[in-house]
Amino acid sequence: MANYKPDLSCQNAFIPVNFSEQILPGTFEYALCYIIENKLDLSGFDAWYNNDKTGTAAYSPAVMLKIILLGYAHGLISSRRIARACETNIMFMSVSGDVRPHYTSIAGFVAKMHEQIEPLFTQVLMICDEEELIGRHMFAIDG
Repeated sequence: MANYKPDLSCQNAFIPVNFSEQILPGTFEYALCYIIENKLDLSGFDAWYNNDKTGTAAYSPAVMLKIILLGYAHGLISSRRIARACETNIMFMSVSGDVRPHYTSIAGFVAKMHEQIEPLFTQVLMICDEEELIGRHMFAIDG
């Protein structure tokens, strides 16, 4: 009888992951991170967070924008689905730096910050379109 190594595909494995190595240059995810970190002015969000003396630390607006825009780009428009992707999808983990906001934090950010997010979303789309990183399919910016 043949002796085969066991199939361990149903088991969990602890593997070391360097999140920064998962986002490859030339991809939409890389461009999204670069644009949000280097091209956008996110100082308008600072006025909303007055927690320097009391309260818990807030999620960075840059991280929230990255996961929300990445989710939208992949057809995830539900805050629950985006939160789930931050827990299970290596690309979302990498983009967020393994920050895993609760779906209520994502929904609250979108609801409270929609006036700040909309022009930034438009800017990101225009830059990505210029760089030919999006396929000219439909992207809605009014949701």
